[in-house]
Amino acid sequence: MGRRRAPELYRAPFPLYALQVDPSAGLLIAAGGGGAAKTGIKNGVHFLQLEQINGRLSAALLHSHDTETRATMNLALAGDILAAGQDAHCQLLRFRVHQQKGNKAEKAGSKEQGPRQRKGAAPAEKKAGAETYHEGVELKVEKLQAVQTDFGPDPLQKVVCFNHDNTLLATGGTDGFVRVWKVPSLEKVLEFKAHEGEIEDLALGPDGKLVTVGWDLKASVWQKDQLLIQLHWQENGPTFSNTPYRYQACRFGHVPDQPSGLRLFTVQIPHKRLRQPPPCYLTAWDGSSFLPLRTKPCGHEVISCLSVSESGTFLGLGTVTGSVAIYIAFSLQRLYYMREAHGIVVTDVAFLPEKGRGPELLGSHETALFSVAVDSRCQLHLLPSRRSVPVWLLLLLCVGLIVVTILLLQSAFPGFL
Repeated sequence: MGRRRAPELYRAPFPLYALQVDPSAGLLIAAGGGGAAKTGIKNGVHFLQLEQINGRLSAALLHSHDTETRATMNLALAGDILAAGQDAHCQLLRFRVHQQKGNKAEKAGSKEQGPRQRKGAAPAEKKAGAETYHEGVELKVEKLQAVQTDFGPDPLQKVVCFNHDNTLLATGGTDGFVRVWKVPSLEKVLEFKAHEGEIEDLALGPDGKLVTVGWDLKASVWQKDQLLIQLHWQENGPTFSNTPYRYQACRFGHVPDQPSGLRLFTVQIPHKRLRQPPPCYLTAWDGSSFLPLRTKPCGHEVISCLSVSESGTFLGLGTVTGSVAIYIAFSLQRLYYMREAHGIVVTDVAFLPEKGRGPELLGSHETALFSVAVDSRCQLHLLPSRRSVPVWLLLLLCVGLIVVTILLLQSAFPGFL
């Protein structure tokens, strides 16, 4: 028998690097491209409509936005605004979805393109650079502001994220600087040197604290441009004197059933590739004191990306060898694993949110994780609902067991009661 495969939702005409999910409209937003090289590979942001069809989650191309010569390497979503990292720049895009009036026909060549119907772009796409493919639905993309966010020798924006109320966004790149910008004007409000070398990831907490991780093996917590604390994941975990580790990713997550609770999750990977690679590690931190709560190994495949579900219940991981895994955030126990789902580096993973159209699209499953990779594919990873026994049934069983025990003792020893 062949290896079990994850369902393929969509295949783009270019390598995919970034992924976001809009829960209100049920949109999956995938972006990437071939860059400025004249190879004939396009650059774009594709908006996919998620639907439940015959009990299965499917995605169909709704709109294609051409980004010309710039590939989108990272994305952040705030309502109807996308922040797209393109080379050394951050481009803000606003998208709007509305129903077309009457029976207005689609534009030329605009047959619905499902996940496996991508042979050739619509003819009008070559003229307009952006087309809507779904009958009866129109999506428009508007370019807002753009600004250069990285100024290294080989400048590249590597990460972007919004704050909790979507009024600010933070960027990091190869020059080691964090820059914070107003939304949507992209007026710079803060700039400071956070790392010697590249910034690999950053995360903004609801209290304004900023966590950054970089190639200098450091993870730092900042309040504006003031360093509050350096994270040390090995304080209560394993120690490897000859194996330096660096932080690959960081994400904040809510604590389920605790509205004010907050956790920070980080991934640690070996800084150098070894013939016999040591394991990578997941660490959960207290979101207030930033003390490590628990650290668990997460396999010998090098982790490439991390995502936290909206409720903070699950963690999603992608690896450089194409594997995808889902962990429970509380115990860091692995619940799902698909080896070499893509066969090449997984560039981004994103959970289906629990709000908006999320529950409707999720169906009977507990969670859904989307993954994209350089192989141009977007795949779906479903976690079946875990069977649980109601508390009332457990209590009833306990009472029944006590009654049966008493009856047995009474029959064996008539004078027992």
